[in-house]
Amino acid sequence: MSDRLFTPRFFVMCGFTFTVFLSAFQLLPTAPFRIQELGGSTFASGLFLGFLTYASAASAPLTGAFADRVGRRRTLVIASSVILLCAIGYGLTTSIPVMLALVLVHGVFWSGLLSASAAYLTHLLPERRRAEGISYWGLSSVAAIAVAPPIAFWIMQHGGWTWICISCGTLNLLMGIIALSLPEDLVETQLDLPLPSLRPSIVEWRVLALSLTLFLYSFGYGAITSFSAMYADALGIAPKSIYLTLLAVVILLTRPLSGGLADRIGYRRVFMPCLVLIAAGLALLSAASSLPWLIASAIVFGVGFGTAYPVFVAYVMRDVSAARRGAAFGAILAAFDTGIGTGSTTVGWLIEHVGFSTAFGVAAALSAIALPYFVVADRRLR
Repeated sequence: MSDRLFTPRFFVMCGFTFTVFLSAFQLLPTAPFRIQELGGSTFASGLFLGFLTYASAASAPLTGAFADRVGRRRTLVIASSVILLCAIGYGLTTSIPVMLALVLVHGVFWSGLLSASAAYLTHLLPERRRAEGISYWGLSSVAAIAVAPPIAFWIMQHGGWTWICISCGTLNLLMGIIALSLPEDLVETQLDLPLPSLRPSIVEWRVLALSLTLFLYSFGYGAITSFSAMYADALGIAPKSIYLTLLAVVILLTRPLSGGLADRIGYRRVFMPCLVLIAAGLALLSAASSLPWLIASAIVFGVGFGTAYPVFVAYVMRDVSAARRGAAFGAILAAFDTGIGTGSTTVGWLIEHVGFSTAFGVAAALSAIALPYFVVADRRLR
């Protein structure tokens, strides 16, 4: 197999992923303001992201297997179409319960979109450069997340919620057009396999068990995403978004280099130190009292967190057949999203009762369990 990484289809998939996240991260930071505008509470506003995350996590093992069975390209088209309908629904409704019901549907098809696109992309990558390829591909989502919120708030300020939904809907339509332009990946899908063989293993349980490692450290990421700006504000540090900005910059700078390194020296050798860095970064955040502490935490956590995911995926995919990659990505996504959602909601409660420092300390302690769990689980599952 050719070791060529940057092919036309690779760049098309990067463009597709950038569009996916540009749409999602225009919606996610502005939807809570829409819910409050409709008379909802702060708690109700927080349910929007929570419902999306948990719906995605709960459905991901099944939607990933669905993508394997009916084809990844077809799944991308279906998911893009349904998410477009959700965007139209968000724009038309003035009912908070309807918005929350729509976001549950959105979350289910969001998981299918992510699982199918990841499986499709993995098939394009040369095996010996898999971590490097996933790392470069991941930069498209990081870049979209960096630019989408300011664009969204500008649109919200000048055009209101309706124009947010029009922007997201237009991007969702573009996603569908890009998906239609892709050829189906030429691997044996589960549609080609006898149906009885699917029943006992529709979910990749081995991958799901090993992916609990991601749950343990993504808990801290959920806390950082939701509360790092509030923490900086409480410490009197400006700008409030400095932690997330530094985190994005560190990931953009280190992820391509670390992926290639993992391909050369081994995935476990890179992944396990990353778990240590994640726990150390959260511990630094828990102890933070000034800007230098916050900067140190963002750098340490960013190097570990930005590297860990693509290296873990490359490691797991070595033992997954091409026809089961959607199900495997679904299992990974389920653990990862559950960790983010649980971290966001749990740490919010902890901050209210015991303060920022202790709350982030709990996240650091939980992430410290990730390394011993991975070592034990990997040995037993293999």
